Amino acid sequence: MSCGSHHGGKDCNEVLVNLYRFIDNELDDASCAEIQQHIDDCAPCLQHHELDILVSRLVARSCAARAPEPLRDRVLLSLRQVVQVEITETTTWRGPSGAL
Repeated sequence: MSCGSHHGGKDCNEVLVNLYRFIDNELDDASCAEIQQHIDDCAPCLQHHELDILVSRLVARSCAARAPEPLRDRVLLSLRQVVQVEITETTTWRGPSGAL
């Protein structure tokens, strides 16, 4: 859907790859300015940008609900167990005699 051309110093593929980071303000000011300039000059990328903003808003709205407490507690317990297992597995050291 992009035109594949360069606008404002960036090509369409580079803009599309960084579009969500741009929308979420995760890029430095110079990159944001370049992407904004490209979007202003490129109708296909502007359409992608508008669609991605819509998707981001829908996801944010859908994620606004809080999980029921029992589910939340089970998920947190599972995460703690996984972290404990990973820490135990990565910190167990048997020394030189354990290697034999």
